[in-house]
Amino acid sequence: MPISDEVSGLGDECAQFNVYIANRPASSDYSNLGRIKPLSAGEIHAIGLTCGNGWRKVFNVYAKLLFELNAENIVSLQSSQSWQHFRDHVLLQDSSNTRLLFLAPQLDNIEDSNSNVIHIIMGKTYASSLNLPYSLTWLDHEFAIDTHNKLLVCPYFDYRQLSNIKIMRLVELIRKLRKT
Repeated sequence: MPISDEVSGLGDECAQFNVYIANRPASSDYSNLGRIKPLSAGEIHAIGLTCGNGWRKVFNVYAKLLFELNAENIVSLQSSQSWQHFRDHVLLQDSSNTRLLFLAPQLDNIEDSNSNVIHIIMGKTYASSLNLPYSLTWLDHEFAIDTHNKLLVCPYFDYRQLSNIKIMRLVELIRKLRKT
């Protein structure tokens, strides 16, 4: 389901895998984005070079997470043999089924709670600042879940905050949401 023109982010306009982040790349190409912009091959690398190592880490963790989820067929890896290839040639591109959004989740429009759309908010601090009206259940100090809206809160996509072990925990939580 496409989202409104008021939304700002990167990726596939009709994505079922949505990640929400507090900041956006510090580049004129993305600072005033008032739509969903599909990335092209090589653009993730360019963002990492121009906007800093933090963005490279966000994209790396996003790709690793989706690569671990492939068994669930949530997002097609499109013949990628590694998470690095997936990151560089599929992630946040048109028809990737992935999106990185620069705003709070707008879940009021969900008509069917059995929808396959997954929503992940990066970071407890960001999630708390949003004052969301959803029923989040905090599982511990890092992860929260709202099964009705298929919404998760997890650590920020950075190796120190969302380690490989925590990525596996997030995979299990996403699988749980897919079963509800």
